[in-house]
Parts: sequence; C-alpha cells; structure tokens
Amino acid sequence: MLHLPTVIGHRGAAAYVLENTLDSFREARRRGAAWVEIDVKLTADGVPIVMHDESLKRTTGVDRLVAATPRAELPAVVPTFEEAIACFAAEGLGCNVEIKPCPGREAATATVAVQTLRRCWPASLPAPLLSSFKDGSLAAARDAAPEYDRALLLDEIRDDWRARAEAVGAVGINTNGKRLTAPRAVEIRQAGYALSVYTINDGAVARALVGMGVDCVITDAPDVVLAALG
Repeated sequence: MLHLPTVIGHRGAAAYVLENTLDSFREARRRGAAWVEIDVKLTADGVPIVMHDESLKRTTGVDRLVAATPRAELPAVVPTFEEAIACFAAEGLGCNVEIKPCPGREAATATVAVQTLRRCWPASLPAPLLSSFKDGSLAAARDAAPEYDRALLLDEIRDDWRARAEAVGAVGINTNGKRLTAPRAVEIRQAGYALSVYTINDGAVARALVGMGVDCVITDAPDVVLAALG
C-alpha cells in the first residue's frame, strides 16, 4: 500500500511564496514539509516545466499560453521539471507529481514526465507519486513507467470512482477535502486505497479529515497543518 506523509506542501508553500517555484519548495521544507505537490506540463518544444495554469499570466504576468511558449522564452521564475527535481534532491523533499497536461497533450505530458523521473529522480528520495485528473495521463504513465505509484485526482467522489481507479491502476485517491464525506472516506479506505485531500489550510478542518480516515493533507500552509495535527 502507498505510504505518504501526513502533510504535503501544495505547490510548495503557496500561502507564503509564489507557487510552483524553487523558492516555494524551499519554503515548504523550511516550514516542516517532507513532501511537496507540483504540477507538470509541456512547453511548445516539449520541455516539462512546473506550472499549474494553461497560461503564464496569473503567476508570472506574461500573457502567453504554456503550450505556445518554448522553454527559452519562459519567465525565469518558472522552473523546468529537472530543476525542480534537483531542488528536491538538495532539500530532501519527496514529491507528488501532478500530471497537468494542456488540452490534447494528456499522453505526451505523462510520458515525458516519467521519462524525466527515470533519468533524474535521486535514489536518496522516496519514490514519487504520480497523480492526475486525466485518466488518459495516468494510463499513459502506467504504460510507460509502471513502477511509479499513481493516484486518481477527483474533485468529487462519484459512484464510478473505483472503476476509474482500477482502469488506470491507481493505488490512491486525491480529492477535494471540502467535498469529501465520511461515508466516502470509509469506502475508499476500506477498499485499500490511500486517501489524500486538497487544499486544506485550516488546522481544525485538517484534524477532522484525518479523524475521518484521511492519510494525507495537501496544504498551502504546511506549518499550520503540521502544528494542528501535532
């Protein structure tokens, strides 16, 4: 069964530092996180980078689509996936790698991401967890690198959750903590899946979710949640 830390820093420590940047990953570590969660997508020339949105505008101010921007023209604050992995090695950080493809690049993004992990991931760190909202990305990751554990990302747990998880060989479910119900949490845990929730920044809510059986809380403020969980 998949073993995760109780707390993972969401896009680093996004409550304090610009998300999905090397500084944010270092800040998460400084605030006690043992793992971070990041988003990986491809540039126009197929380089895997760490970025959540389809556009660069919200986080960098540059009004361009990631899929239309080559690596050489990215703002300096946006790290490549390889640069992020080097940072994790230096900081001793594990990682939940969310495959976040631009439209139409579901399989390609997954394949490049796992190829990069195979080439660059240090043996000194725990094996990464791959997650995605896109079933096609998880299936491609399974086919390209079955050795990496996978988690299905779901905004809401519907009745088909287990069939979807089995179809992509997932061993974990990552879901919206604000929408998770106790019966669904019990159902997932009894079925043998690791259960993670995003994005919970309130300590009392985190405690309640762990009390429901949640294994891992993904948070913008890892220090706050760590303190609340003791």
